[in-house]
Amino acid sequence: MSNPQQLRFTKEHEWVTAVDADGIATVGITEFAANALGDVVYAQLPAVGDTVTAGETCGELESTKSVSDLYAPVTGEVVEANQDVVDDPALVNTAPFEGGWLFKVKITAEPDDLLSADEYTAFSAG
Repeated sequence: MSNPQQLRFTKEHEWVTAVDADGIATVGITEFAANALGDVVYAQLPAVGDTVTAGETCGELESTKSVSDLYAPVTGEVVEANQDVVDDPALVNTAPFEGGWLFKVKITAEPDDLLSADEYTAFSAG
């Protein structure tokens, strides 16, 4: 399992991209989390306009095994939810770092404890 080097990660198994020129970052769950969940069958994502707070729940993913809370890796306003994942939650399993992204957020605050890809790989292996 390879975690993309350009992403940052949380200990709750979410990833976040670097902010773009507009201050917007993309959020998803890691391949490790997708594999642990099993087949995702339902995604409840935050709505456009919602404010999410780093470390707090902002949605949930339901699999054939369990329901798992989705945690915001950063604080900000949701500017887009991935309708493709709502329509086809299995994208979270098949492409967690590409088409299976969950939402985009205009960041107002970023926690200091985001992990690099190497730090996350060590954390998730341990």
